[in-house]
Amino acid sequence: MLGNQLAIGAVNYLPISTNTPISPRRVQTNHIHFIGAPATLRCPLVGNAESAIYCVASAPSTNGYPEYDRLLPCPSTTHPPRIEHLVVLKEGSVGDYISRTLDLPALYVADLIHFGAVYYALVHPEPPTTATPEQVQVYENFTSPLLLKKRRSLKGKTIPEAQRTFRITHVDEHVEVGTYLRVYVHPRRFPRCYEIDWKLRIIAITESYVVLDKPAGTSVGGTSNNIEESCANFATRALGLASPLLTTHQIDNCTEGCVVMARTEDYCSVFHEKIRDKKVKKLYLALVASPVSCGIITHYMQPAKLAPRILSVEHVKGWQLCQLEVLDCKKVPWPSSTIEEKYQINDCGWPVKNFAYECKIDLLTGRTHQIRAQLAACGAPIIGDSMYMPAALAELTKPGVSPFGKCKAEHTRGDDKRFAIDNWISLHGKEPSLAIGLQACQISWDDDKYVYEAGSPWWR
Repeated sequence: MLGNQLAIGAVNYLPISTNTPISPRRVQTNHIHFIGAPATLRCPLVGNAESAIYCVASAPSTNGYPEYDRLLPCPSTTHPPRIEHLVVLKEGSVGDYISRTLDLPALYVADLIHFGAVYYALVHPEPPTTATPEQVQVYENFTSPLLLKKRRSLKGKTIPEAQRTFRITHVDEHVEVGTYLRVYVHPRRFPRCYEIDWKLRIIAITESYVVLDKPAGTSVGGTSNNIEESCANFATRALGLASPLLTTHQIDNCTEGCVVMARTEDYCSVFHEKIRDKKVKKLYLALVASPVSCGIITHYMQPAKLAPRILSVEHVKGWQLCQLEVLDCKKVPWPSSTIEEKYQINDCGWPVKNFAYECKIDLLTGRTHQIRAQLAACGAPIIGDSMYMPAALAELTKPGVSPFGKCKAEHTRGDDKRFAIDNWISLHGKEPSLAIGLQACQISWDDDKYVYEAGSPWWR
């Protein structure tokens, strides 16, 4: 159970929706569904989700949404993000409540919960600044001290503790009145999971771990709204293992190559310790649009939770050190149109596509998007990287547009600097749809006692 039961009288508080349109037939007695929540409310909640792959049944319905059936098998039709924010008005099972309130089939809701796409909090989290007055009113109503005092499930908890969100794990979990629910009706999907022969992607299997040659377009351990379609799950099933494989480290969804997954909790801890003690070495191959000089490249990364990651060539207080070493850089043909189509390589508008450059890189510090951001900052973005190549191209076309680059302009006023930073961020694009020219080609640890290599990258 998610909390003790609490019965209150009929109220005109309402589920909060971040999506339009809403069918009038959803409006029920004592239940009003907000209509026309602004798009700005969606953005802070989903980050870069609009660039992700979403797969749901595609037939349109009378309310503008598709007809829902099941999440599996994975259809090919894509739809934009749809995230519903609800306040429970009638206690009962979470599956029944979501199905009834959002007019979704029970099996579809069960699939969403299986995918890890439904979250709850005992108390409604504080709404973002973009929330409508009506949505703020719902928050205030359900977080009023008088009401919270009556909820026995909150005894001994602070409000921040009660506002923490957790995954719903079963359709029959009980929810009490006032419980907050977040439902990712269109979870991010990874159709490529179903196209891969996972046994052929296994590099090594031991009693303690499995080394996988991860395909591009897949998630190592799942996402915030899809823990089903992951490399760990599909590799576990392909090998027929009794216990699920555990993730020990991550590489981007658009990156392919070596990933180590533990077979036991103990070895998962052991490998994490090796990473912390810098006993794990990772080599990468990067296919870039311009030549890069060999040697160590240093930048400083702005601490942030969301992409794109912003770098500075100069040290900035509080920013993270980023270092990689380019071991080799050789001229190779630009991938053919056939190969680009097969791997859905984004055409980012790079002007000259006769030759590319394959760089071998030793990753000295492991930051999110580090190789992608650093190479782009050097004017040599990775081919297909629709997030960082547009910004690199903008800097190439107009040197100084980056407020942290070598040709940066000096801003005497704070407003000018903030405008320049916002403009620079806006010049970055969306996350790649499938693959980019980046492979984790080798992983080793314990002074090369254990060394594993991936197969040929997609561009060879």
